[in-house]
Amino acid sequence: MPSLTNPPDGTEPPRPVRRIDARSLRGLAHPLRMRILDLLALDGPTTATGLSGQLGENTGTVSWHLRQLAHHGFIEEDTGRGTKRERWWRAVDAKKTLNTADFRHDPATRGALSVYMHELLQQLFGRIETYLAEDWPEDWRGAGTIADWHDLRMTPAQLKQFNNELATVIARHAAAGPDAAHPSDALPVIVQLQAFPRKEGSAG
Repeated sequence: MPSLTNPPDGTEPPRPVRRIDARSLRGLAHPLRMRILDLLALDGPTTATGLSGQLGENTGTVSWHLRQLAHHGFIEEDTGRGTKRERWWRAVDAKKTLNTADFRHDPATRGALSVYMHELLQQLFGRIETYLAEDWPEDWRGAGTIADWHDLRMTPAQLKQFNNELATVIARHAAAGPDAAHPSDALPVIVQLQAFPRKEGSAG
């Protein structure tokens, strides 16, 4: 699964990129850990207590998984917010990349890769389901899109170029960064992209 990297635009330093290796994949490939990391990345720093309320898990279990994520470098303690009684955690600001080809011939990580990919897809499509189920004003409902194009034919090189061009467009819109000043009616926007080949004659 190739990843899209944001090319530098000359105004903002590029985000650090972390390539997930076998060890870190085994540390991340757990449904609850991936949900914790996803919430920290989407909603910002919080505590084990805050996460336990969102996830319906007890605080002790969430705290243990937070420590595992920190051990593998996916999150870090937000010392500016923490107290002696309760620690705050935040996602490490780095773009994660994973190439499934790295683990294709490694039986020891095959199970972890399967768990990771399954949970990742659940997260991606769960966000779409949430959007469709929520009540949005017409201007927001009309601005969103869920589309499917299946009449393209490309070589591997063309597909890579296509993905890189899309990544450049996304990078241009994201160049200001999450902490920049935005209009009062601006909301976080999720962009999902699936662009992959399909074997002719296969179902689905």
